[in-house]
Formats: sequence, structure tokens, C-alpha cells
Amino acid sequence: MNAIDVLKYGHQTVLRAIDGLAEADWHTPGVVGDWSMKDVIAHLASFEHVLLDVLNTFLEAGPTPSLTGWLGEDFNDTEVPKRRDMTVGQVLAEYTDTQAETMVLAARISAETYRLAGALPWYGAEYALDDFLVYTYYGHKREHTAQIAVFRDRLTTTATT
Repeated sequence: MNAIDVLKYGHQTVLRAIDGLAEADWHTPGVVGDWSMKDVIAHLASFEHVLLDVLNTFLEAGPTPSLTGWLGEDFNDTEVPKRRDMTVGQVLAEYTDTQAETMVLAARISAETYRLAGALPWYGAEYALDDFLVYTYYGHKREHTAQIAVFRDRLTTTATT
């Protein structure tokens, strides 16, 4: 598996899913529960910060506040509201800028390290970093982009009726 490609394609999927979305539709609830499109991207931005922390554990010692928060309780209930007063542009920039940072860090990690089972003990002894990326990041983005697609279809249907 090529971890860099997994991260790149997950990101491209998100960008394609939101391409051309009207400004007003960013604030309409119902994409995922009562979350708007902006909330979903805020959620994905917060997950990118977690990934920065995870990747940094392989490169540098230091604090991992986002990872610690994610491993705790109420991560989404804490992180998404932090971004409520931000504009759509600010939330989207946070997501894309943080994702770009993850790509830089990801490129510094060896292929062998990505395949090392048990490297993330809190994730499971039988799993490696590349498993975590596929299941927790690529799969997560695919799940939310599918929800976005359904939401956009509902918007289109509502607009034409």
C-alpha cells in the first residue's frame, strides 16, 4: 500500500464532493444529523489535526493534544463547535492547510514504518499505521463524502420540485 496515495485520494474525494456548492448550502443542516456541510468539513479538519499528532509520534516527541482529545470522550462535541464562528472559507482553509501539513509529515515516514504492526498500541496490536490511515482516514472521508452526495441530491431534488 502507498500511504501517501491513500491520503491524497481521500483528500481529493473530499474536494470533489464539495466542489461548486452554493454558499447558502454550506449552512443547511442535515448532512450528518444536524450538521451542516460546514460542520462536516470542521469535523474533518479536526481529524486532520489528530492525524498530524499521530504522524508526529513517529517523527518527533512532543504533545499530542488532538490525539489525546480524540482518544477521550466527546471529541466531536468539542471540536466542531470550536469552528462555528468561523467562515466557510476559514474552515475549508483549516482543513486543506492541515491536510497539506499531514502530507509533508507522511512523506517523512518510511514505508517499513507504515507496515509495522503494533506501532499504534492504542489502535490494536495487530494493526499498522497504514491500516489506521485506510480505515480511519480514507474510509472516514469516503463515508462523509457519500453523505455529502446524498445531501446534495436532496438539495437538487428540493430545488426542482
